[in-house]
Amino acid sequence: MGLRAVVFDFGMVLSGQPNMRAHEAMVRITGLPVERFETLYWSDRLAYDQGKVSGLQFWRNFVRDAGIHLDGSSVEELNLLDALHWTTQNPAMLAWQLELKKRGLLTGILSNMGDSVLASLEKHFDWLPRFDVLVWSFQLGLVKPDPAIYRHLLSKLGTRPEETLFIDDRHANVEAARALGIRAMEFTTLEKLRDDMIASGLDRELPLPC
Repeated sequence: MGLRAVVFDFGMVLSGQPNMRAHEAMVRITGLPVERFETLYWSDRLAYDQGKVSGLQFWRNFVRDAGIHLDGSSVEELNLLDALHWTTQNPAMLAWQLELKKRGLLTGILSNMGDSVLASLEKHFDWLPRFDVLVWSFQLGLVKPDPAIYRHLLSKLGTRPEETLFIDDRHANVEAARALGIRAMEFTTLEKLRDDMIASGLDRELPLPC
């Protein structure tokens, strides 16, 4: 049975490198050393992506846990900068998605993402509606690599696991998809993805990204 759908993670797959000017501005506002900032930033990120906290609450918690004092407008600025940090795109992968659509395949996005980041993507990118299925973790209260979020994806696509290719930059997320029978690949670079597709024979089923 051939492939019917290709699903992409957003961050570091459909997105480009994070906006480092936004990152530098966040660090500057907090006044923290970069290492301390990064530790706090990632310590509660899954709760944000899972929808347990909003973007603003994530940053209020960050400020509390950092032991720093910022006014409300500074917290709101951090939230906006955080969203901007991830509002980048990978033109080559987006061009490939269009080619896949022309070949009659379904396409989707499955991403761990919080509310403020999605709002920024929807504001700046007009290409999101090109995808047949959009699955954002915070809207479900589920995050990758929970098997339930992949099952939800398959249900929305209407495809079997073996008919679905999933591309993600995190090994744990790829392995979780494979455990359900989804054909999954770990993304690092466009060139490596092409090589992996050829090695696995997917070039006989799909156009290669270029």
